[in-house]
Amino acid sequence: MASPTLITPTTTKSKPPPLPIKSKLTTPTTSAASQPRRRDFLSLATAGTILSPLLLPATPAWAADDEEYVKDTEDVIVKVRSTINMDKTDPNVAAAVAELRETSNSWVAKYRREKALLGRASFRDIYSALNAVSGHYISFGPTAPIPAKRKARILEEMDTAEKALLRGR
Repeated sequence: MASPTLITPTTTKSKPPPLPIKSKLTTPTTSAASQPRRRDFLSLATAGTILSPLLLPATPAWAADDEEYVKDTEDVIVKVRSTINMDKTDPNVAAAVAELRETSNSWVAKYRREKALLGRASFRDIYSALNAVSGHYISFGPTAPIPAKRKARILEEMDTAEKALLRGR
């Protein structure tokens, strides 16, 4: 016996005819003349993007000049050497490490964007040494002494960077 809540269809209703599909490729002729098309906008935007570097004068780099790079790099070398050679019982070690981190972060932020400096031997050596020093103090704390092998490598990179700076490299 059938349940009173179930309704079984006895006749089928016909479906309404499908609506015609409109092509998106054709646009009405009245609105095309009054409104700019997306294609026109994109072509103008692309042309503006391509031509803008050619029309605008070159902006100066972040680093003012080579003399400023040499001076800043020499300051970083002096700070790294003085901080690394401090005695671990010295009460000023933590402050010196904090100052070194601030100096090294600003040096890296200023000069790593300079494509002209990326190929220099001095930049490469200083960057590597700063990475080693920062990594050590971040991992082991500001009062942990740097191991002898790492310290020797960092000081050697400082020496080669300083020689490269004197040669203009």
